[in-house]
Amino acid sequence: MTEDISIQLHLTQIIEGLLFVASEPVTVRQLASAVEHSAGQVEAALAELAADCETRGIRLQRHGDKVQLVSAPELAEHIERFLGLTFTGKLSTPALETLAMVAYRQPITRPQIEAIRGVNSDGVLRTLISKGLVEEVGRLDSVGHPALFGTTFEFLRYFGISSLDELPELDLPQLEFPKSDAEEQPVDELLADGE
Repeated sequence: MTEDISIQLHLTQIIEGLLFVASEPVTVRQLASAVEHSAGQVEAALAELAADCETRGIRLQRHGDKVQLVSAPELAEHIERFLGLTFTGKLSTPALETLAMVAYRQPITRPQIEAIRGVNSDGVLRTLISKGLVEEVGRLDSVGHPALFGTTFEFLRYFGISSLDELPELDLPQLEFPKSDAEEQPVDELLADGE
């Protein structure tokens, strides 16, 4: 039993080192392959690392199956001052509205966003994409193959959260979007069909 704890501690340290040197988020599968352990063992080590980081200046951030080490959000002011960075501006109300829709209903298409907002959202989506807060995550398998949008690691960093699970709970109503004859299946089924 003591040996298992020693191996797990060692694995946690190795994974922390790998994440420290990684220039971008990595998948659990990549980590498992690099350390030659199962995904379950890597997940256990990541959980331990996340708990250890809670009292330090770094956090383990998750987005889907990708993980990354980031600075603690409460240190942002100190880090910006140290690096000589200035905040480039706040998001507009339409950008925040659109970002909330993407965060809570992802994956979501531009037409779905526009159906909710009631206005054209091209410019707002371009802004969010250029700031790295939203990205195209796929295409809907329907007429015209509209782009599906989701949030990014930068979104998590911007709002100082470790995963989408930390978003406040909302009681969102189910929405019915206008459908053409080719769009009789729910979005989830269409995505599954296209994979």
